[in-house]
Amino acid sequence: MRSNMLELMEIFVQVVELRSFTRAADALQLHRPAVSKSVQQLEQTLGVKLLHRTTRSLSVTAEGDEIYQRAKTLLADVNDMMAIYSPRQPPRGQLRIDVPLALAHSILIPALSDFQTRYPQIDIVLSASDRLTDLISEGVDCVIRLGELADSSFISRRMGELQMVTCAAPAYLEKYGAPKTPDDLRHHKAVCFFSDHSREVQEWQFNINGEVAARRPGYCMRVNNSDVLLSCGLAGLGMLHALRTALAPDIQAGRLTELFTDYPAVTKPVSILYPDRRYLPARVRVFIEWFSELFKQYQAPR
Repeated sequence: MRSNMLELMEIFVQVVELRSFTRAADALQLHRPAVSKSVQQLEQTLGVKLLHRTTRSLSVTAEGDEIYQRAKTLLADVNDMMAIYSPRQPPRGQLRIDVPLALAHSILIPALSDFQTRYPQIDIVLSASDRLTDLISEGVDCVIRLGELADSSFISRRMGELQMVTCAAPAYLEKYGAPKTPDDLRHHKAVCFFSDHSREVQEWQFNINGEVAARRPGYCMRVNNSDVLLSCGLAGLGMLHALRTALAPDIQAGRLTELFTDYPAVTKPVSILYPDRRYLPARVRVFIEWFSELFKQYQAPR
């Protein structure tokens, strides 16, 4: 395909619509001979006659009319594409995001109205779950993930870390008592999160005497959904070990009681992933930058 095919088609469309080489030349700010030569080049490239020309009239052939219709559609599509991806245009289009439930509830959703105000031409498709997402097969633009990342062909950007906290409902503490140290967990019940991917229960990690130590409760009711995890904890079915941002409203309201205040839990890393593309769409780029700024409000102190 000739490198200047789009330019030739644009000139041809102008000639057809204005029914004149001269008027098309004026509209495109070109010399008339250049317009005539361009139409001839297009005819030679396509191998068909596009126009009937006389000294007094100009008409479109049957093949020319079909090519005119297709060229007009193609040029409109190109203009739309340039409008979407041009750095001079505001970001637009559909943005598909996948976020863990706890982060969606506690961080992302409360702030999304600000993003929509800044970028009104971006249509958000938000999926919130605690399962692993395949960006390619599910057509997701970017994914926010908790925890350490396995090797991946995707680009990852570490946002920072979030504080974890261990809590229990007053009803649980009244029935079983409060553990004093993480070592006491072996005598207690807990509601534990497990990954659909590994099926393993996540360890509870604490800073004990300056070192990271993993502890497991004596009995774990296992769930794979952070909303269910919280509901079970509030019902007094066991202690919880989860993001402070997710549990903070219930702690402040007295529905949960914080435990082990002298033994801070190890923080949880947060990353954002997106496909390895040479040119990152503007809608994805601005979301990543916006979320990075938003996350600073919740970043665990170092």
